[in-house]
Amino acid sequence: MRNFFFAAPALFLFACAAGEREAVLILGVMPSMDYLPLAVAVREGYTEQVGLHLEIKRFYAATERDAAFQSGNVDGTVIDYTGALLQKAGGRDLKIASGCSAPFYIIAGKNSGVRGIADLRGKKVSVSQNTVIDFCVDMALRSAGLSGADVEKVEINRIPLRYEMLESGNIDATALPDPLAAAALKNGHRLLSTNIEQGFAITGIMFTGKAVREKSGLIKKMYRAYDMGVEYLDSHGREYLAPVLIEDFGFTEENVQNAAIDIYAKAAPPDMADINLTADWLLGRGLVGADFDRAAAIDPDLATY
Repeated sequence: MRNFFFAAPALFLFACAAGEREAVLILGVMPSMDYLPLAVAVREGYTEQVGLHLEIKRFYAATERDAAFQSGNVDGTVIDYTGALLQKAGGRDLKIASGCSAPFYIIAGKNSGVRGIADLRGKKVSVSQNTVIDFCVDMALRSAGLSGADVEKVEINRIPLRYEMLESGNIDATALPDPLAAAALKNGHRLLSTNIEQGFAITGIMFTGKAVREKSGLIKKMYRAYDMGVEYLDSHGREYLAPVLIEDFGFTEENVQNAAIDIYAKAAPPDMADINLTADWLLGRGLVGADFDRAAAIDPDLATY
């Protein structure tokens, strides 16, 4: 009997520790502004307030982020719709739970002579083929009655290198996310358009099928904290956000003022129109089949609580 009473507390503590480990939600991110509301939620203690242990894992290469997702080392990730749909079409068990608000910017070099999207005809535009960058460039060109065939696409996979090539004048235009977009604009390069201006979203948060089945409660708590982060962004100026913009997203003190912080909406499922726009582009490239079930990539309930 004494052995039982000795063992019971240890078993209880072991069970509690296991429960705590299971209660962790791990989200993989790149250094993009898409997860700003969550970065704010962690800093302000909103995740603790809703009873969530959220671990944010940062990656600096999409291949590493995707490998972590596919191996189950993260429960979810912030990703562009092109990448998410390609993984779904490839047989990955996943669900896109919500859309994100951060823009991609189409930016022309200050000495390129480009004043509008129509001026890109015949110009050198850097892309990473079959990625969200390529998609954003094609959508921008389409808005001006052009196509990818009307420009000289220069393949540059690394975002920092695209920025450097823009700075040096070796390319005429490219698509950039913040904080490099903010730096480019501060240095005198010209903003041509954003996906927000053109009326479509390009990124979201997706989770593994396993996480959806086993951690849906934690995911809903995450979205409660996310919405609290959005409310904070709505009610606070850049001076309050400078530390998180600099420490989490790589802004400099000089370009914090160029950060877009007034564009974030509360969590909601992806807009099917955005998913269809992306899937149609992938279909046109032969990257997904005509029978690809687009709706199966979405869970309409996870972002509600």
